[in-house]
Amino acid sequence: MAQREIIWTRTADIQLIGVLEYWVNRNKSKLFAEALLKIVTKKTLQIADNPKLFRATHMEAVRMAPLGHYSIFYKITEKAIFIIAFWDNRQDPKRLLEIIRSKK
Repeated sequence: MAQREIIWTRTADIQLIGVLEYWVNRNKSKLFAEALLKIVTKKTLQIADNPKLFRATHMEAVRMAPLGHYSIFYKITEKAIFIIAFWDNRQDPKRLLEIIRSKK
């Protein structure tokens, strides 16, 4: 089976950039943000290689890949994998539900 294309939604992309910018500003250094981006990239490649590796959620067709304090939420289609949220698990989960429901 061929590897599916990974497509980051605008929402997920904005969330990831926001987290990376937060760490750059907080630490006055890019080191942690760059390390986090490498971890995200590695996890995204794992998702592309084996989309069903990570657990399904109670939301239809949505899976979640954990990254410590963060999670990547994604949907699988025949041709692509859509990253629908890059989530800081310390945030209000009700906001996450709103974001995921808006991506249906």
